[in-house]
Amino acid sequence: MLHAGAKKFVNPPRCALTTGPGANSRSIGGVGSAHCNSNTKKKTFARTLSRVEIHAKFVKMEIDEGAAAAGDGVLDFSRLSLNTFSPDSISGERKRDTRQLYLNYNRLTALPSSVCDFGNLEFLDISNNGLSAICEGVARLARLRTLIAKNNRLDEFSLPKEFGSLRLEVLNFSGNRFEEIPLQCMKLLRLHSLSLGGNRLKSIPAEIENLTSLELLYLGGNLISAIPPEVANLPYLSYLVLCDNRIQSVPPQLTRLHSLRSLSLHNNLLTYLPREILCLVHLQELSLRGNPLVVRFVKEMTYDPPSLLELAGRTVKSRNIPYSPCDMPSNLLRYLDLASKCPNPKCAGVYFDSCVRQIKFVDFCGKYRLPLMHYLCSPECTSPCSSNPQSDADSEDESSVPAYRLQRVLLG
Repeated sequence: MLHAGAKKFVNPPRCALTTGPGANSRSIGGVGSAHCNSNTKKKTFARTLSRVEIHAKFVKMEIDEGAAAAGDGVLDFSRLSLNTFSPDSISGERKRDTRQLYLNYNRLTALPSSVCDFGNLEFLDISNNGLSAICEGVARLARLRTLIAKNNRLDEFSLPKEFGSLRLEVLNFSGNRFEEIPLQCMKLLRLHSLSLGGNRLKSIPAEIENLTSLELLYLGGNLISAIPPEVANLPYLSYLVLCDNRIQSVPPQLTRLHSLRSLSLHNNLLTYLPREILCLVHLQELSLRGNPLVVRFVKEMTYDPPSLLELAGRTVKSRNIPYSPCDMPSNLLRYLDLASKCPNPKCAGVYFDSCVRQIKFVDFCGKYRLPLMHYLCSPECTSPCSSNPQSDADSEDESSVPAYRLQRVLLG
């Protein structure tokens, strides 16, 4: 039984958000769908947008962390128009027993230090207030695992210096005023879910790679222009949401995200994708709508001749000439390690700095054709994707992306 003031959570309804000319806002969550026949409903469900499932996954993580336990473990002070919060009337025993505290939808401008009286608190919701600061004492909440602080006025100067010492697993700062991700957040090594959507972020710090337990990263609705390669060092990342930003390219290093299932990049400035995206073997959902993706085959043949250093390096690598650390300086050894193999299976060449960029359309699931960037070792090297460089009809790579691998590619 839940306490009288406890919130009873239910799983959020799955939203059938349709696309195309017939879609409208009333299609969300099934509203206005009573007149659809079964076939239409099946088609609508098949085209469900990935962002809805990602949102449901994220909400579920929060709900799972905040699911009500014993009735005496929950205190609900939400929607009471509180300007301050004073727990003086709450007994010491009740404070010790409290695991979840809801202060959302009030008028608090700062997280009061009185929340530190709840030493066993595990879940704290302070969303939809006017918070511009979080008290220093929050770092004393050693058992706190979930902090929901959506839709406030927080920025990178609002967090206490010791915020990074918390043992948080879920952190939601969406809908605030952050222009940078606070470095204190990069010290939360137990985080499974981090959301900073709808802020004013311009970049993702390289220190994001410290969050090696992260499974969901939500940074949609910001001003981010680039994805740092350090994001690829998150071994358990399954859901990456970077929609509604200003991103122009995707780093090929993301191929190291072996756990990635869903990648949301819609409403950015992408014109192509790296060829390496084919290596994301667990990727099931890729959202690309609202990007200026090229609509016809484009081939760029600007080519700077290789330097003498590169020619020598190509010769050593392509002819498998043996060498050891005793044969050359360390800087040349490091240079040789940077060799990239030409993707043309008929070419045994390599390249270092000098290469030809080529965009090729690749068929995904027999339904969508996406522009992928290829790097060739020379203008004379034929693309592995087509024997006819003016055609985007057939591709050896097309068969490498079966339908079971990538279930949804959302372009429009």
